Amino acid sequence: MKKEKIVLIGGGGHCKSLIDIIELQDRYEIIGIVDKKERLAQRVLGYEIIGCDDDLQAIFKECKNALIAIGHTKSNEIRVKYFEKLKAIGYALPSIISPLAYASKHSTLGEGSVVMHHALINADAKVGKNCIVNSKALIEHDAVVEDNCHISTGAIINGGVHVKANTFVGSNATSKEYIQIDKFIKAGSVAK
Repeated sequence: MKKEKIVLIGGGGHCKSLIDIIELQDRYEIIGIVDKKERLAQRVLGYEIIGCDDDLQAIFKECKNALIAIGHTKSNEIRVKYFEKLKAIGYALPSIISPLAYASKHSTLGEGSVVMHHALINADAKVGKNCIVNSKALIEHDAVVEDNCHISTGAIINGGVHVKANTFVGSNATSKEYIQIDKFIKAGSVAK
């Protein structure tokens, strides 16, 4: 089976994690990475940085799929900017699920969202566009995670929780069930 081509946007630490998932998934051929101009020709886990922002239109002629490989810690502004820019050019932004994760067939995952190793998304949970569900995170039944969110490593979003758009939930944070989260949640804290 011929693999679809994909280009990764951003060549930092999050990119390395996504490369690992894409290689395990064995569905896409990574043609390269787009990053800052001064990083051209450098490599990330063997994949070349083939262009910068100015090259996105030209790359689209060869490759119709893109994935934002930039993390979201202090702010998601860059991820949101690239999501909008890539969509305007015409790129498809597939959702990527690690083969080591579990997403219920009764859950939904929006375009451009990624589910990292050992994450779990249970039945009737909904994850929006351009989200990161990081390693070992849990999105429980009936939870809603709106667009542009990052559910960090080991975070627990319990049943019926509604995470508003652009929210960051820190590592090992835990939510009480059936609440709304609409602000930055620090690592290790409990959202009530």
